[in-house]
Amino acid sequence: MFRIKWLWKYMGEKRGLFVVAMVLSAVTSAMLIINPMLSQKLIDDVITPQNTELLLPILGLMLAVQVARLTMRYVMIILLEKSSQCTFNGLRRKMYDVLQNEDARYYHRIRTGDLMTRMTNDLDLVRYAIAWISYCTLDSVVIFVAALIYLGSVNLELMLCLAAITPLILIITRFFSKIIHPMFVTLRQKLSRLNIVAQENIEGNRVVKAFAREEYENQKFEEKNEDYRQMNLKTTYVGVKFWPLIDLLSQSMTVTMLLVGGIFMIQGKLSAGDILAFSSLTWALSNPLRNLGMLINDIQRFFTSCQMIMEVFYAQPSIADRYQAKDPGKRPEGDIEFRDVSLKINNSVILDHISFHIKPGQTLGIIGTTGSGKTTLASMLNRVNDPTSGEVLLDGENVQNYTLQALRRYIGVAMQEVFLFSDTVDANIAYGRPDMPLEDVQDFARRAGADSFVRKMQDGYDTLIGERGVGLSGGQKQRLALARALAIRPAVLILDDTTSAVDMETEKYLQEQLRQLDFPCTKIIIAQRISSIEDADLILVLDEGKIIERGTHRELLQNHGFYRHIWAIQNSKEEGEELGA
Repeated sequence: MFRIKWLWKYMGEKRGLFVVAMVLSAVTSAMLIINPMLSQKLIDDVITPQNTELLLPILGLMLAVQVARLTMRYVMIILLEKSSQCTFNGLRRKMYDVLQNEDARYYHRIRTGDLMTRMTNDLDLVRYAIAWISYCTLDSVVIFVAALIYLGSVNLELMLCLAAITPLILIITRFFSKIIHPMFVTLRQKLSRLNIVAQENIEGNRVVKAFAREEYENQKFEEKNEDYRQMNLKTTYVGVKFWPLIDLLSQSMTVTMLLVGGIFMIQGKLSAGDILAFSSLTWALSNPLRNLGMLINDIQRFFTSCQMIMEVFYAQPSIADRYQAKDPGKRPEGDIEFRDVSLKINNSVILDHISFHIKPGQTLGIIGTTGSGKTTLASMLNRVNDPTSGEVLLDGENVQNYTLQALRRYIGVAMQEVFLFSDTVDANIAYGRPDMPLEDVQDFARRAGADSFVRKMQDGYDTLIGERGVGLSGGQKQRLALARALAIRPAVLILDDTTSAVDMETEKYLQEQLRQLDFPCTKIIIAQRISSIEDADLILVLDEGKIIERGTHRELLQNHGFYRHIWAIQNSKEEGEELGA
């Protein structure tokens, strides 16, 4: 019932269309009783007494009823389809909006293939429930009740004989429902796992080919595919066991009607017209019961899909706007301060009492061992992660007091693992500012060292980049990502190992361009190569979430610590060798 209330809530303004369609469905279903009633009158009042005066009026009325019913049925189907498609579109839009606002931890927990199943298969089942299951269920109920009432008015004893069979069918149906529901939940899970395998294989196709693991991936997909097939067959077999029994009981109504009705007719309790009415409407009692098996299958699928969608709808992001978070409405100056910041995730210490201060326009360099918390530290500025304790300040204000939109509007980020959209080079660079003139796009591409190779492409800046940037080298993708980050003219620029895939000459060019930006910008540079951060105003050396060294490049070299050790390795020098001027 809660799932139905939830769906009713999200149908929005199309609820009116749905209600009208359901009313038309009930009316047209009840109208099915009219023609058997007229047939009874035709036999008893026209044919038996040979009174031809009523023949044409009754036949004309039967035709008019059928035309009116079909017309209303046509309108009903149009309204149901419109309401279901609009609800489907609204739910999909809302679901997509919810996913846009989820944080990184949510996407680490829920796999992409599972989300895609919820966005497609599950949503389509909800649409199917509105467009088809709803009116089929209402049709069955109305026809059954209307037939019982009318047949009871013709002959109560015969109607009760037929109705006595229905409790048996309802008991069997209830038992069937309890068995089939958990099976559909399992079936839905197996479909999700199948989609996950397919999605991961498509996304990682280059890795598969690089290691010649096509046969292994085919086998893995086949296992999930076979699991899904077997579960489908299992649910079908369960249905096959129940449907013949339901069908047998439904068909027994016809036998009961002929047997008992024949006896009553011999006894003079029923006329020929009454028998015709019962014969014409026995299907109205048996068909709804026969359809129960199919409808319960569909309803259970609908409930399962609703549950999957609702899990997305009601998932609360751990990173969200605070109450009374504000948008200062102006560009930040770029003053950054971490005050005793610590972060724990799943009881693991990621950052431990981090404190530093960077003034507007300065550059912070971060270096450290793999897994030391470098990326996590930088991501706390734009609230990809929030600290367990301590404060992260931007212009003297806790970043949690800004709205996420206001905070991230002026923070440019370029990651080592670059994602480029399946769009033109122009659109990828101007992603943060879609209205940017082409001249500006070209200027930022030049600053990022990308203009030269872009112009050599077949269509220049209008060249379509393949999904995830396929067709570009690692260094080219990194330079496009840097151009995209620069294009928003950020107050704070975060570069997470952005130059790891470029050569030394290109790296020097990029460093020179970053020093000559024509807008104020505080830079946070995460790197493995000391050459990328040696000009920074402050360098932090991280290990296991702690700052083990801090200072300028020269100060850290004089400390003869971890930083000096890395510098010596990268420059092929003895650690005791004297520094140059």
